[in-house]
Amino acid sequence: MTRKIADCREMPSESGCTLTLTGEEDEVLEAATAHAVAVHGHTDDPALRDGIRGMLRDAPEVTGPGAFVQLIEFRTTRIDQFDGLLEQWLAEIGPDRTARWLLLAADRDRPGEYLQLVEFPSYEAAMTNSAHPATAASAERMGKLAEGEPGFRNLDIIAARTP
Repeated sequence: MTRKIADCREMPSESGCTLTLTGEEDEVLEAATAHAVAVHGHTDDPALRDGIRGMLRDAPEVTGPGAFVQLIEFRTTRIDQFDGLLEQWLAEIGPDRTARWLLLAADRDRPGEYLQLVEFPSYEAAMTNSAHPATAASAERMGKLAEGEPGFRNLDIIAARTP
């Protein structure tokens, strides 16, 4: 059975909650409902449960053969603004997101140079993500913060291991 995920960052909230729950659908629904009642002040009723169930998505799987990673290289002096771009993109794309995880890193040897890695279950999923209007808008905003054109590398995962 596919594990599910409930991520408060993707749900309407005034508190800015960042809790993420992952597990079997019934487990996540129960825990997310309890959290919504205890932390966000909602009432446990069918409408709340239906809303939470509608926001659940498949949990990311471990990266392995067949997955796809896009590496984006860019230069900026405004890296502090990139987190806001990510949060805006997450809100705009919502459950249509096909990216499973991303990593933003600073190059220690070249100050002002950054790498962003974004993982997808497949090349096709990456192309679906790229075609989404929220991704195009985010790329445009990112381009305004970057100095020069970002570089892209498209990588098919052959093997992934944890030591």
